Amino acid sequence: MPANAGGIPSREETEELMTEFTRVARVADVAPGTSLKVTVNGQEILLCNSKDKITAIINQCSHADEKLECGRVRNGWISCPAHGARFNLESGQAMNHPATLPIRTFPIRVVDEWIEVEA
Repeated sequence: MPANAGGIPSREETEELMTEFTRVARVADVAPGTSLKVTVNGQEILLCNSKDKITAIINQCSHADEKLECGRVRNGWISCPAHGARFNLESGQAMNHPATLPIRTFPIRVVDEWIEVEA
């Protein structure tokens, strides 16, 4: 590991070590307007492709603990198949009732056409 003259890692090096991304799928595996369920460190995560952007969210509605994996992905949101609540794919914010609480989102990156999730 590179370090400064005193052998102590820089702040940037420390943050890089703390960040752990896991390769989960190819970009081509998540067609526009769809989602793909993956599991990272025991968590079910949905990769969603909407508005030419891939995002990662928890596979669980904040309203009734329903799975979101069969929900519609449109215009930057996903809908819960059970009650129709919608969530913003970037922020996780609930967009309508019956959901009022946000869902968890995860940082992602694309490396050599592979999607990697930090979870």
